[in-house]
Amino acid sequence: MSMLKDPSKKYRAFPAIDLPDRTWPAKTISAVPIWCSSDLRDGNQSLIEPMDAVKKLRFWKTLVKVGVKEIEASFPSASQTDFDFVRSLIEDGHIPDDTSIQVLTQAREDLIQRTFESLRGAKKAIVHLYNATSPSFRKIVFNQDKQGVIDIAVNAAKLFNQLAAQQPETQWTFQYSPETFSATELPFAVEVCNAVLDVWQPTPERKVILNLPATVEVATPNIYADQIEWFGRNISRRDSVLISLHTHNDRGTGVAATELGLMAGADRVEGCLFGNGERTGNVDLVTVALNLYTQGLDPQLDFSDIDAVRKVVEECNQIPVHPRHPYVGDLVHTAFSGSHQDAIRKGFSQQQADAVWEVPYLPIDPADIGRSYEAVIRVNSQSGKGGIAYLLEQEYGINLPRRMQIEFSQVVQRETDRLGLEMSAQQIYHLLDREYLQATAPYALKSHRLQEENGTSAVDLEVSAHGETQHWRGIGKGPLEAMVAGLPVSVEIMDYSEHAIGAGTNAKAAAYLELRVNGGRALHGVGIDENLTTASFRALFSALNRALSQAEAQAA
Repeated sequence: MSMLKDPSKKYRAFPAIDLPDRTWPAKTISAVPIWCSSDLRDGNQSLIEPMDAVKKLRFWKTLVKVGVKEIEASFPSASQTDFDFVRSLIEDGHIPDDTSIQVLTQAREDLIQRTFESLRGAKKAIVHLYNATSPSFRKIVFNQDKQGVIDIAVNAAKLFNQLAAQQPETQWTFQYSPETFSATELPFAVEVCNAVLDVWQPTPERKVILNLPATVEVATPNIYADQIEWFGRNISRRDSVLISLHTHNDRGTGVAATELGLMAGADRVEGCLFGNGERTGNVDLVTVALNLYTQGLDPQLDFSDIDAVRKVVEECNQIPVHPRHPYVGDLVHTAFSGSHQDAIRKGFSQQQADAVWEVPYLPIDPADIGRSYEAVIRVNSQSGKGGIAYLLEQEYGINLPRRMQIEFSQVVQRETDRLGLEMSAQQIYHLLDREYLQATAPYALKSHRLQEENGTSAVDLEVSAHGETQHWRGIGKGPLEAMVAGLPVSVEIMDYSEHAIGAGTNAKAAAYLELRVNGGRALHGVGIDENLTTASFRALFSALNRALSQAEAQAA
C-alpha cells in the first residue's frame, strides 16, 4: 500500500455554519443541565470485557448515589443479558421514584416491541429511538434517500405511541436521536426531527427529548455550538422540546463541545463518568459537572468523595483513570515545581474558608471533592531535593505505588522541614520503616493460619491488642477478603499491589495496601516478608494501625 506524501489531501474542512448573528459566544453557562449517564449502555458496549450483572448493579447504585436522575441502563433488545438487567432493576426495586431508567432501541419494529416489553412495570421510563441521518450513512450503510430515512423514523415513532398506550401505568418520555447529527445537513436534521414531533405531539408539560449527537467529532467545538443554536432556532415546538447533547471525543474536544453547546441553548447532557465510551470515548460527565463550580454553579451531582466513585468505575470498567485526568487523576492536585508549590502554599495561607476561591494553580478546592492538596517533592537522578521514589527503588528495590508516593512524600516533607536538611536514601528508608513497617499499635499480628478450599479462604489470626492476646477469624473469597471479614472494624480496601525485592533464594515480597477504616480517609500500609501472603497481611495491619492511630490523634 503506497503512502501519500501529504495525507491531508484526503480530507476536507467541515463547512462553517451560516449563522452571522450567533449569540452563544457572548454567553456563559448559567443553568445546570439535566444529566444522563450512558455508562451502562454506551460505556459498557465499549469495554473489552463487558460488565456482568453484579458490576452493572454496583455501577447503577453508584450513579444513583451520585444523584444522576436519568440513567441509560442498556440496549434491552440487543441481548438477553441486557433485557434481564432492566427487568431486575424494575422488579427488585432498584429505581428510586425520582429517577428515570432510559433504554435505547434502533428504529426496527421487532426491537422496539422487545424494548417496551423490558420496561413493563417501570414508574418512569425514557425510550430512546435513533436512526442515522448523515449523507455517508444514507449512501454507504443504508442505501436510503432522505425520504426513506424520514419514513423509518416516523414509522418507529408511531409504534412508540401504540406500545406506550398499552402500558398507561408508566410515565413515558420519548427521546429521538438523528444519529450522526454532527455530520448531517442541518435543514435535514430539523426536517426529520419535526416529522417525529408531528407524531409524538409533545407539549410543554410533556416534553420530548431531541438528542443531537456528535457521533463523530467532525469539526471544532464552535461548529457544534453553531449547529445547536441553529437547530434550536429552527425546530418546531421549541417550548416542548429538551435539546440534549451527546458528544464523543474523536478530536479530544468533547468537553469543550458540550460546554459550548450548553451556551448555545441545550438543556441536557448525556455522557459517561470519566469519559469511557466507543473509540476515544463519550464526554466526561464528571469534568463537565465539576467545571460548573468555576462558573459559580452547583452541578447538583455529589462528587464529594470522588476517589470512591473512581474506584467503582475503574473496577467495573477494568480501565484505569489516567493520573493526569481532570479532578480525579492521582497527580492533578500535586505540584512538583518548587515555584508552583510556593505559590499554592501562599494561596492556602491566605484563603478564608467562606471567601471566593483564589488559590494559584488550583481551579477548585480539592476538599470539595474529598481530596487534599499534595505538594510532592521528589528527588530523581537529576534533582537535588526530593526523589523519594527514585532513591527507594534504586537503593532498596522498593517500588512505591503512585498514590503512596504522594502520601509518603508528606511524611518525608515534615521530616525535612523539622531537620532543615536533605535526607539520604538510608534516612528515607528508616522513615518508611518507622512510619509503615513498625505500625504495630493498637493491633500487632502475632501469627496466622490460612486454610483454602474450593476458592474459599479461612484465616485464623492471633493478635496482640492493648497487651492482650485476641483470636480473630474470617472467611472470604481470598486471603485478604477473609482477613477483612475477621476485623473488628469496617474496612474497605481501595488498592493493592505487590512486587518482589531481589531474586533467587534471598528474594522477599513487598505488599502495598490502601484502605479506608469506617469510611475515613484512605491510607496506605506496607508489608515485607519472604512469604507473599504474610507480606500482604502485614500491609493490611500496617494500614489499619496507621488509620486508627491517626483517627485517635485527631479525636484527641
